[in-house]
Amino acid sequence: MRALIPFAEGGFAFLEGVFPYSQGVAALPGFAIERARFAQPVPVARGFDLISEFLKDIQRPLTALCAAELRSPKPFSFAGFGDFNTDYVAVLERWGLYRDGRNAVGRSNVAPEIDPPAEPCFYAFSYTVPSTTTGSFVVAGSGEWPEGGRFPEEIVARGDVSPAGMAKKADWVLGIMDARLKGLGASWAQATVTQLYTVEKIDSLVKRIQGHIRPGSLTWHYCRPPIAELDFEMDVRGVSLERVLPESG
Repeated sequence: MRALIPFAEGGFAFLEGVFPYSQGVAALPGFAIERARFAQPVPVARGFDLISEFLKDIQRPLTALCAAELRSPKPFSFAGFGDFNTDYVAVLERWGLYRDGRNAVGRSNVAPEIDPPAEPCFYAFSYTVPSTTTGSFVVAGSGEWPEGGRFPEEIVARGDVSPAGMAKKADWVLGIMDARLKGLGASWAQATVTQLYTVEKIDSLVKRIQGHIRPGSLTWHYCRPPIAELDFEMDVRGVSLERVLPESG
């Protein structure tokens, strides 16, 4: 199991992940995680500016940013995904959120099938605030490929979007969510929202997924995972407050 690393400057702990993102975050005692969604997705550079302004307005440091939800025009190639991550992480490093080879910020990044953005955008973000509320967390998104494994050879049920293939993918991703929840000291029962990303039929998967998650928490986004050839992704959160930010001028 990955290490859970306290990040006192941000008021959260993060489950150690890979270069672009941590595997998830949990609020430290005395803090809670909240989520803000932009009324309309905003380009990544502008999104960072707006997040900085928002955190300043609520008197929180940049290091309070703990999770990001991105939207991309289409799935990246494996190499293209790496190029995008380099620029994205450079901002986190300037903000003090990437240091010593560790990224504190959890993330999901998916590609809407309908009305995709013209460029990579921020869709939503999560941040910490002082609070007596306990137990808030965000599990980072994951698809059906073992991180660090051979790509694309080790994609689970690669190219198989039949009901049987999708069931294998779902079981793999649910297992990843289980492990990350456990690593954060959280559980499905504490989740307020479970997000599912796929453009394939999920009729045969709903019962399988509902057997894991908190009743009423499932939200299906008609999106593809961020890297071409992946077909199924999930993330999970349990947060104390969610808001929608008005469109900027």
